[in-house]
Amino acid sequence: MAFQDFDQISNRRQQERKQKIRRRITIAVVSSVAVLLLVGAVVGTVAYKNHQDVGPQQNKASPAPPKAINTPEKSVKSVCATTDYKQTCEDSLLKAVKNNATTQPKDILRFSFVVVSEEIDKVIKQASELKFDNPLKKAAFDDCLVLLNDAKEELNNSVSSIQDWGRVKSRTPDINNWLSAVLSYQQTCIDGFPDGEEKVALEKMLKSSKELGSNALAIVSQVSSVLSTLQVPEVKRNLLALDEGYPSWLDVEHRRMLKADTSKFTPNVIVAKDGTGNFTTVTEALNAMPLERTGRYVIYVKEGIYEENVIVTKKMVNVTIYGDGSQKSIITGNKNYVDGVPTFQTATFAALGGGFMAQSIGFRNTAGPEKHQAVALRVQADRSLFVNCRMEGFQDTLYAQTHRQYYKSCYITGTVDFIFGDAAAVFQNCNIYVRKPMENQQNIVTAQGRMDKRQTTGIVLQNCKILADDTLLPEKAKFKSYLGRPWKEYSRTIVMETEIGDLIQPEGWLEWSGDFALKTLFYAEFNNKGPGSSTSSRVKWPGCKVIKREEALKFTVAAFLQGESWLKEFNVNVRFGLFT
Repeated sequence: MAFQDFDQISNRRQQERKQKIRRRITIAVVSSVAVLLLVGAVVGTVAYKNHQDVGPQQNKASPAPPKAINTPEKSVKSVCATTDYKQTCEDSLLKAVKNNATTQPKDILRFSFVVVSEEIDKVIKQASELKFDNPLKKAAFDDCLVLLNDAKEELNNSVSSIQDWGRVKSRTPDINNWLSAVLSYQQTCIDGFPDGEEKVALEKMLKSSKELGSNALAIVSQVSSVLSTLQVPEVKRNLLALDEGYPSWLDVEHRRMLKADTSKFTPNVIVAKDGTGNFTTVTEALNAMPLERTGRYVIYVKEGIYEENVIVTKKMVNVTIYGDGSQKSIITGNKNYVDGVPTFQTATFAALGGGFMAQSIGFRNTAGPEKHQAVALRVQADRSLFVNCRMEGFQDTLYAQTHRQYYKSCYITGTVDFIFGDAAAVFQNCNIYVRKPMENQQNIVTAQGRMDKRQTTGIVLQNCKILADDTLLPEKAKFKSYLGRPWKEYSRTIVMETEIGDLIQPEGWLEWSGDFALKTLFYAEFNNKGPGSSTSSRVKWPGCKVIKREEALKFTVAAFLQGESWLKEFNVNVRFGLFT
């Protein structure tokens, strides 16, 4: 019996030693994963891993793993072969690795980010020489500079995120999120200009940087694929944000606050139109935020209609704004495109700072349908949350611009493209009401702006209601209404588990212009209900389809937004998966 116990202990120790050796081998492989990647080593890596898994006798008969071609030049050509813009990729990366014989794996990945930033710097310098003959173009250019600098900032985030090579796999969703935004910022810069020579010139200037951004997304996709194939163990840190499932932008104080009832916030400042608070405008309350602070900055907006245009800047992170109800505490404006304001600047309220939360408050643009583009709410903030809010407008009501966004039990109303943008946005349990448009208009609920097939963006409507409001209801037969149309080439919208009213046309979706994007878009429906949910007469575009449960799961809050890492501890009833 004792010998049997000893044998068991010896076997266990041998197994432990083997596991340690395998871990060391895996770490060594990870350290050179980009080199393996650069020579198309997904297949080779799998073979090598299988080689390690078989017994000693089998190993003797098995062929040796393939040798990696590790010269920087060959590595660059190999990795660029998988991108959409191969020549642009090779020209930029070969220049970056020149005279660098000791290029490390993460250096290749880092270079793919850096060359985009350097190209954007060139564009900013070139664009400064452009002359503008009217205020609208000058305003669009000013927006452009802001957007391009936002792109540079997020490229820097991407570079910083790969310094700890052992955690690259876990940071891949963040990197994809940032790079997707980088592409969106550049396109938004172009879209801000009216048609003309300035727009054409700027589009030409940004051609290379957009191609490099697309290439960077492709390269990250390769790295992620190899790491997944290897099933590399993550290097875990003993951080509260990781251990408890909180996002990194939440401080300890707010983590404690989230465990309580979120409807019982303790405000830092109170905004009251009647003078009974600390300030009479939301802008004043935001401007009063300490530059150096810890904790979440909570603004309570008392009942009232606040006529102002508000911007929560990128430096204003971890802001919560809550009111007495979405029809009681209302922020309103009327800026619009017809009056000479670029769409980007028409927003009554703009949320840019990460970790933004709004609850029980309304955002309104009263410009009216005849003023065309008039945004009520623009959201650029990553990991932003809107609960029981109301967004009212006509054309372009809600601009879900970039990053990861979650909307819970909100009321959204409009006419043309009234939920649009290039964010990864999930709308859950929301009431979406279509208004009466102008006589010559059609209603379109969504206009999603994904421009690259690797962007991790899209609009998801889950367990919502799409209905006609009181102004449209008596005349809904007079106006055609659609679920969406493709604003950009790879437009992606998913409508699932949603009640669709009979106002939606049987074909469901509308063209943007001729056959633009019809072969590249992705429009999907899953398990919808209501008189407008029948898919028998839907358009027959290649990318328009009814999906099955397995594919629908990819667009749930958990999978699409990585929602469990940042929404889990909020006292909000989030459905991370499907409802049915």
